[in-house]
Amino acid sequence: MDERVLLVEDDPSIREVAALGLKQAGFRVTTAADGREALLQFRQRGFDLVVLDLMLPHLDGYEVCRELRRESRVPIIMLSAKSDTVDVVVGLELGADDYVTKPFDMPELVARARAALRRTAETPAEPVITVADLEIDAGAFQLRRNGEEVALTATEFRLLLELARRPGQVFTRELLLERVWNYDYLGDSRLVDVAVQRLRSKVEDDPKNPRLIHTVRGVGYRFERP
Repeated sequence: MDERVLLVEDDPSIREVAALGLKQAGFRVTTAADGREALLQFRQRGFDLVVLDLMLPHLDGYEVCRELRRESRVPIIMLSAKSDTVDVVVGLELGADDYVTKPFDMPELVARARAALRRTAETPAEPVITVADLEIDAGAFQLRRNGEEVALTATEFRLLLELARRPGQVFTRELLLERVWNYDYLGDSRLVDVAVQRLRSKVEDDPKNPRLIHTVRGVGYRFERP
């Protein structure tokens, strides 16, 4: 494993421990202590994964996440000392792929990092799936709507592909966590719900009244061909 990780954390002790743990796991790690430095490092060097603290000086993690999503599909894992649902959901809505709450165990962070990178690296060998005005090109990892490319993160694309390749099937949140997020343990269903919300905003004419990605109350989601 030789993937490049940008670790953004203002607490020196946490930054040192996390950087050491990630390096021991085989990652090449560059650190940044604030949001402005993080964006400068990212734009100058490029990375395969960003581990991003939310509470940063100068430019907070929310703004950094927003800026990264404007220019890159790089997987982002948030670090947060807050367990409040609102803080987590806001970060996910801005385009983060996952989150880890501090204090955390290094094996958990390493596992999340590896899962995020696998989602990016895996390219299914499937033909283009055409649904309504969407063309889902698995080989190119690309979504086109009315012929125009739609920017999706790797997680969003894999979620759409998983749903669209089996129209009519009901997917539980636990099954989607396993197949899309590569988690073989019980994860946080908020990851699924927020990712579906973001995906609907990009593929539905009216996200509040979706015609493609339907909610099955108390269970999960189902993709329907209109």
